[in-house]
Amino acid sequence: MSALSHDLVAVQRHTVRVLVVSQAFGALGMTIGFATAALLARDISGSDTQSGFVQTSQVLGAAVASYLLARLMSRRGRRAGLVTGYVIGGCGSLLAVAGGVAESMPLLLVGAAMLGATSAANNSSRYAATDLAADGSRARALSIVVWASTIGAVAGPNLTGFAAWVARHLSLPELTGPFAVGTVGILVAGLVLFVALRPDPLQLARQAAEVPVVTHTSWRNAFAVVGERPLLVAAMVIMAGAHAAMIMVMVMTPLHMAHGGADIEIIGMVISVHVLGMFAFAPLAGFLTDRVGRAPAAMAGATLLLVALTVAAASPEGASWQVFVGLFLLGLGWSFSTVAGSTLITDNAPLESRADIQGLADLVMGLSAAGASALSGVIVDTWGFPALSLIACLLPTAVGVAAYAAARRAPVVVEA
Repeated sequence: MSALSHDLVAVQRHTVRVLVVSQAFGALGMTIGFATAALLARDISGSDTQSGFVQTSQVLGAAVASYLLARLMSRRGRRAGLVTGYVIGGCGSLLAVAGGVAESMPLLLVGAAMLGATSAANNSSRYAATDLAADGSRARALSIVVWASTIGAVAGPNLTGFAAWVARHLSLPELTGPFAVGTVGILVAGLVLFVALRPDPLQLARQAAEVPVVTHTSWRNAFAVVGERPLLVAAMVIMAGAHAAMIMVMVMTPLHMAHGGADIEIIGMVISVHVLGMFAFAPLAGFLTDRVGRAPAAMAGATLLLVALTVAAASPEGASWQVFVGLFLLGLGWSFSTVAGSTLITDNAPLESRADIQGLADLVMGLSAAGASALSGVIVDTWGFPALSLIACLLPTAVGVAAYAAARRAPVVVEA
């Protein structure tokens, strides 16, 4: 959309405010279990190799949910898709608690997969912020919603001690406490959107652009559009590579620290520092993405990821400055890459199929991360955490190559 009327500007501001509130609660519910998920899986399965399976299931669930929620949003709007994602995620969080109580790995994994719908909804919220944004401020609008995750994402892992106290008072296994507390945050996020996300930004954007009402979605058409636009392919590689690298190392960090005797509070602090890097500096990433371009911002993200992985590879077991710095830079590199890649997707996707293509991008991102997460436990069990960090360097290398390829092509900004 080249210009916005005063009414649409007001709706855009209201939309961003609502998304900021819901994102904060959703991020709390999603991240509070990060520090304990691998430990709970290890205790139930008795295997370090299987400790990464919970995160793998959650990432895989997020990938599948991205596909399904995108189809729903394309037909019914952002509100219907986001609320559905949070409801499914809240149910999954409760099921994860039941898996811990029953000491059932299958139940825990199913719950984690459903919890992935929360991640899908949080990811889709960033796109909702761009539906009514002007072309030159899309990255900044997107980054504000990403930034809002800081509130819940930093608070979440630091509430692991409180969550353990809650679990004890409810006669639940201590490591299920974060999932129990997280359920509340997830459902509050869904309630906020259900009540306040009106009018629907995607539907209003289509009306303003006089795009016909979408009564069905076609993934064949989405694939065809992507095939015709190399910048969309580059954007997907940027997002998938950064997300896979981040998940691959983050999911094994609590176990790496636990092997060195670090207690759960210190592990929670490291994860908080990591998510601080992911979300707190997103407005800076958005400003630079709008100011210097999508490809240069993605290249900066790839560079930060490579530095992060090198530092993490040097971290000894337990608590160390290397693991704190490495995980912070890992989150920061993810932020730059994701903001740049997501904006590049929105710039180049036609409005009538934009939600489908955004969902396809998140599906690719999620599947890549799920594969990386599944391999992480095997790699750590075989060669150790330093080897995992060095092997993961292949992923930001791919991000850099994709960003370079995008820089060589003239940007295609879609008028909406």
